[in-house]
Amino acid sequence: MRGTDGVVVGPRRGWPMLPVVLLVLALIDLRVELILLWDHFTLTSFTAAVRSHLLAVAVLLSQPSLWHHYRRSRG
Repeated sequence: MRGTDGVVVGPRRGWPMLPVVLLVLALIDLRVELILLWDHFTLTSFTAAVRSHLLAVAVLLSQPSLWHHYRRSRG
């Protein structure tokens, strides 16, 4: 489909699924560490959780940017 300026435009989705899927996968990866931190929070356990699951923490920290990007692209 072509837009008014001649650029090819694809179909628009009603719900951005990529941020939701990434959020769920990151929380599944961190579930044991989150339970341990909830039971007894220490700075050592927090840094160990961050260091051992760096990708999941990066996904959690990038969630606001992902939501902003996908809501902006919806139009």
